[in-house]
Amino acid sequence: SYKEVSWDEALNKAADLLIKAKRPLLYGFSSTECEAQRKGVELSEILGGILDNTASVCHGPSLIAIQEVGVPTSTLGEYKNRADLIIFWGSNPVHAHPRHLGRYSQFIRGYFRKDGRNDRYLIVVDPRNTHTAQIADLHIQINPSEDYELVNAMRAILRGTELDVEVVSGISIEDIKKLVETLKSCNFGVLFFGMGLTQSLSHHRNVDTAICLVRELNDHTKFLLTPMRGHYNVAGANQVFTWQTGYPYSIDFSKGYPRFNPGEFSSVDLLMRDEIDVSLIVASDPASNFPAAAVRNLFKHPLISIEPHHTPTSVNADIILPPAIAGIECEGTAYRMDSVPLRLRKVKEAPGECLTDEKILERLIEVVKKKKGE
Repeated sequence: SYKEVSWDEALNKAADLLIKAKRPLLYGFSSTECEAQRKGVELSEILGGILDNTASVCHGPSLIAIQEVGVPTSTLGEYKNRADLIIFWGSNPVHAHPRHLGRYSQFIRGYFRKDGRNDRYLIVVDPRNTHTAQIADLHIQINPSEDYELVNAMRAILRGTELDVEVVSGISIEDIKKLVETLKSCNFGVLFFGMGLTQSLSHHRNVDTAICLVRELNDHTKFLLTPMRGHYNVAGANQVFTWQTGYPYSIDFSKGYPRFNPGEFSSVDLLMRDEIDVSLIVASDPASNFPAAAVRNLFKHPLISIEPHHTPTSVNADIILPPAIAGIECEGTAYRMDSVPLRLRKVKEAPGECLTDEKILERLIEVVKKKKGE
């Protein structure tokens, strides 16, 4: 059962736990405003802890690939107005991004696509017969975790190389040739890729070779790609963490300066090895999507949650600090999935004495500094 206490008492207790911790984890930040993310970076540096966001379990491989080979991309508005060929690869926006098809990619009328759906050709690459695949003009039903092979076969065919096999990734060479010709013949194509590409075998190498395919398609037509980001401000978390520390996620401050090494400093891996002794979870719910062993270790140690909702993570927290909801009960800044910054507006007052995520972290930093004598 929970006991209601004052903000000062709760913040003092949270500060005590974080200061005593040998390996504190600050995780989440993907469903809150950029201003709060900046404070999260500051707090993590003061504590010498681990700083991570939800990209480490979704589009982290995309960021690694982009670091290696760059990315030919644009804005959702550009796709809405110009794209006549849409590919969803390893993504099911009918369920995961229900407004995407109607606002930016498929059904919307654009400046150069006056007839909306009739002016666009939709291709879905997915091993499952998803609801998005069911409305597609072409469904490429590949074998699970064989995206890398298919993309490289497409690149080879695009360069005019004859392949001495009949089937790649469960798709016949003739069908792959037709697919490549379809991509070459469009006026403006866009590849939207999801976690089916980033979290299957080969991970960032899947994205790496997909980016190279798009780059090579630009020898024939105009083609771009964009990751289908999940939480509404996970792109903002990557932006803020990068311009504050130089790295987008999985950051370790234990040496007094930021270090980046996914796998070593990723939240899931640290929890699986039981190296975290206190966790501060901000605007995220790792208990819903982390491996069971990682969740058990998360709950085994003190847990602080800054979260406005009842979630499997927050209801198991030792301390809950309830914030105002960004974009509803307070203002802020967020980055769209295409990395366009948007201003979040306040539409109603927060209930009771709820503070913003930024203010909670700001006050927590003040208490931590005071207790550490800084």
